[in-house]
Amino acid sequence: MAAAMSEPVLVEQTRRIVDSFVHRGPDGSGVWVDHECGIALGHRRLAIIDISPAGAQPMTGSSRRWTISYNGEIYNHRDLRADLELSGIRFRGSSDTETLIEAFDAWGIDETLRRTEGMFAFGVWDHRDRRLTLGRDRFGEKPLSWFDDGRRLAFASEVRGLTTLDGFDRNVDETSVASMLSFGFVPSPASIYAGVRQLRPGHLLQAEVHEGRIQSVEREWWSLSAHIEAAIDNRSRSRNVTSSGHVAAEKIVAGSVAELDAVMAKAVAQRMQSDVPLGAFLSGGVDSCLVAALAQRALGATALKTFTIKMPDTFVTDGTDESVVAQRVAAHLGTDHTTVELALADMLAAVPTLGATWDEPFADPSMLPSLLLCRAASRSLTVCLGGDGGDEMFAGYNRHALGASLSGRTDWMPNSMRRGIARVLSAPSATTIDRVNAAVSRVVPERWRLANLGDKTRKAAALLAADPTAPIGAWSAFAGVWPATAIPHDVPRMTAIPPSLLGQLSPTERMMWMDTAVVLPDDMLVKVDRASMAASLEVRVPFLSPDVLAWSWRQPLNVKTSGGVGKVILRQLVDTMIPAGTAQRPKMGFDPPLGTWLRGPLNGWAGDLLTTSRCVREGWLDQRALTDTWREHRDGSRDWTYRLWTVLMLETWLAENSR
Repeated sequence: MAAAMSEPVLVEQTRRIVDSFVHRGPDGSGVWVDHECGIALGHRRLAIIDISPAGAQPMTGSSRRWTISYNGEIYNHRDLRADLELSGIRFRGSSDTETLIEAFDAWGIDETLRRTEGMFAFGVWDHRDRRLTLGRDRFGEKPLSWFDDGRRLAFASEVRGLTTLDGFDRNVDETSVASMLSFGFVPSPASIYAGVRQLRPGHLLQAEVHEGRIQSVEREWWSLSAHIEAAIDNRSRSRNVTSSGHVAAEKIVAGSVAELDAVMAKAVAQRMQSDVPLGAFLSGGVDSCLVAALAQRALGATALKTFTIKMPDTFVTDGTDESVVAQRVAAHLGTDHTTVELALADMLAAVPTLGATWDEPFADPSMLPSLLLCRAASRSLTVCLGGDGGDEMFAGYNRHALGASLSGRTDWMPNSMRRGIARVLSAPSATTIDRVNAAVSRVVPERWRLANLGDKTRKAAALLAADPTAPIGAWSAFAGVWPATAIPHDVPRMTAIPPSLLGQLSPTERMMWMDTAVVLPDDMLVKVDRASMAASLEVRVPFLSPDVLAWSWRQPLNVKTSGGVGKVILRQLVDTMIPAGTAQRPKMGFDPPLGTWLRGPLNGWAGDLLTTSRCVREGWLDQRALTDTWREHRDGSRDWTYRLWTVLMLETWLAENSR
């Protein structure tokens, strides 16, 4: 959108943007332009629903009022279409894009979005009111970045598209660098570039031209906090819930497992609509096993295609190879299963390329296996179901279970006592604790053995060190990578829990809110989107249904975590579908042994980047802190994998993308 720009320039710049991410839509492209209004829309197509030309974009509705470029899937579009047909609307094709644009015409944008169940990002031009509206889905599954210098406004699914604009300023935002070093990702609405913003989940941006200048306003169309607050209010009225979010076990409503089965089954079935091959990721964990089981049940006699990763044997020395469990589950469910065996050489070779794949700095260690798994699945599929979101909705992270377990046992302690115990617990590295624990586990009864003790000890120390009165103190302690003392620039404040909700949440539920509002859209879903779309694969996430979110938050906390175990009710449900206990292992994560690699085959690559660190040269990271961290990691006295990986991914991205 430009206040004054020739048609050839509009078309050329729009085409450059969409051609910068062909991987997101290899099945076709299009550009639409209205020179009189100074507006152009472009689109890359990954054909999934109505793969005929009738589903091509940009698309103009039957009334000629709306033209849209849209990315995503509207899972309930057939229901919406049926309602529209009752009012006399006739459709040319069967795509969800056409359903969406006709719904805008009939009901308006806000009402249409409230009726939708889906993941999406879009730009739609209103010919009548001469207004551009950008929109993003509730949870932030689909990305949308935008740039506005007053004379022109541009938007794209990936930031790299905006960098193709004439005169684009590639200078990075120092506050975003500080966020990246602190958390391993750049939280919305900021981006790594000073002039680019990310549209927040559940928000619209509306722009018009006034007196030769573009004026835009961002507003919320859906509120995560309001949705959770309504669910908690319902919970509090229907059950005698304590201030910690718990309820006596005998008061838990009978049939909760059956209720959850129905809610999850609907969410899975909605996400299985596709005119191209569809499958599911199957890691062997609770979430992916549940999604695969429900999908296979919906298909009946037709075998669902499932995929899992087998790490190189050198990674797995303790019998925790998840591919073995996944194969066992697949055999029980009757899926058409593929185990993708990763070669160590291929994984190591992919590491230096990650900065180019993620169009903003990003440092989740599971980004590497996620990318390789998506590449393998895309050879036979276009759509895949994933299990992301289960941890956020059902208290699945170790910090949730640990926080709930310790809640009430340590809150009485003075802060000085808590910090003293935290220092004792954090003195040995997680690696050292795991090594000692492995030795002890060989001589103690099985019921006394603890999995991932090093990680749990580290998290317990962080919880004790956090200020119990701070709204997000415990979450910040767990989520933080580099301490503030190592980052000269102030770290921007993270999204705060609204005051109206804060008083209703237990400390563990505060962490769950932060994980859903911040980590989910800006870390987990970024990982899923970039890894999958780099392979031209669409991933759909059944846990990210408003109905699933509402059901989860209506339940007392101990339905989700109890006795140091997370996802309690999900475990009960999945046990009704596969042999009991099969998916009941502790949370393992999806990370390769980066710490070992940094001491071994990646030592030279990492050393070159760290000893010539731009972060240090620019004053973004303290030199002594980085030098000491690298030395301590190399000699094995401490495990600083996450800190070093965050710097390395930032350095790799900077070398590829900025000046």
